[in-house]
Amino acid sequence: MNRTFVIGVGMTKFEKPGTKEGDYPDWAKEAGEKAIADAGITYEDIDQAYAAYCYGDSTAGQRAVYELGLTGIPVVNVNNNCSTGSSALYLARQSVKGGLSECALALGFEKMEKGSLGAKFLDRTNPMDKHVMALIELRPWEEAPPAPQMFGAAGREHMEKYGSKAEHFAWIGWKNHKHSVNNPYAQFQTEYTLAEIKDAKEIYSPLTKLQCSPTSDGSAATIVASERFVDEHDLWDQAIEIIGQSMITDMASTFESKSSINVVGADMSRKAGEQALEEAEVDISQVDVVELHDCFSANELLTYEALGLAAEGEGHHLVEKEATTYGGDGPVVNPSGGLISKGHPLGATGLAQASELTWQLRGTADDRQVEGADYALQHNIGLGGAAVVTVYGKPS
Repeated sequence: MNRTFVIGVGMTKFEKPGTKEGDYPDWAKEAGEKAIADAGITYEDIDQAYAAYCYGDSTAGQRAVYELGLTGIPVVNVNNNCSTGSSALYLARQSVKGGLSECALALGFEKMEKGSLGAKFLDRTNPMDKHVMALIELRPWEEAPPAPQMFGAAGREHMEKYGSKAEHFAWIGWKNHKHSVNNPYAQFQTEYTLAEIKDAKEIYSPLTKLQCSPTSDGSAATIVASERFVDEHDLWDQAIEIIGQSMITDMASTFESKSSINVVGADMSRKAGEQALEEAEVDISQVDVVELHDCFSANELLTYEALGLAAEGEGHHLVEKEATTYGGDGPVVNPSGGLISKGHPLGATGLAQASELTWQLRGTADDRQVEGADYALQHNIGLGGAAVVTVYGKPS
């Protein structure tokens, strides 16, 4: 199997739906051209493209990629809920790792509607029906949007079983908004007080509005290449190696464990993390910086435990020590501001995470830079469901 490297990344600023100038092909062009320029190659060097989006008609991926060139390469449209961008990255890496291509593009974009996400097709089985029914067996359904209700229920379970409190989840929202102040690509760049986070409008207890990721418009791109390609194009100064990666979909425990925490994917995340770290031959204690799927603050805390940053039931102790921010004794988590503050255009989210971690390992993240970062981990999850964990390292 070939070694695989990120050689170019790029993204647009993420913005509130309806406020961003242009349309999805314009945003895809901006992100794609930035990634190509960052790699120092041409579009003609790319063998395959994987276009990631959730909201759009069939072949919107081709329409977006065509802004970069018309070379006839395969363009695969990818849709995997909130893990769509990382699923495209997974496929691009698979094609290079397996020797099917030397250079592959993963390009994600989204043009979303304002407000909470809901079902689009009401005349057929909802792909989330098993998850909703599993949750309803555990606690009554309330008048709240589905996504925050599901992750909020998982947060309540953690509070009931392990003694975490609403204040722990609020701190995570505070931290991520604080981190985003230094990210010019973030949808929000406002620092809030902890009191403002706690006192914001409640969406589903314990989650307030400032602990929930917003819908967003934007695009991001990542170019993956083989060792031979990096060598031939003399890209070693900028190449960041993907040293481990895993995608896991729902297992029996999602529905049979009688746990809201597993309904929202903790077991998927745990297995994906274990497999990716095993391939990378890296222990989680060696990871310096993490971009994880904080769609809601509760999920960040749960993911601390799923990835092994904390033992089961002890994620809130990392919060109490302020371990996951600058100056803490753990890895810096979500230096970009995370989904909560950077924004969450579903198809672009995973590729924006990849961009941030590439900049971090190159040492070019400006005021967000985590000093001495050698290893990075990316976690992206979509209910319905798939978890993708990717481990990056500076190439040896």
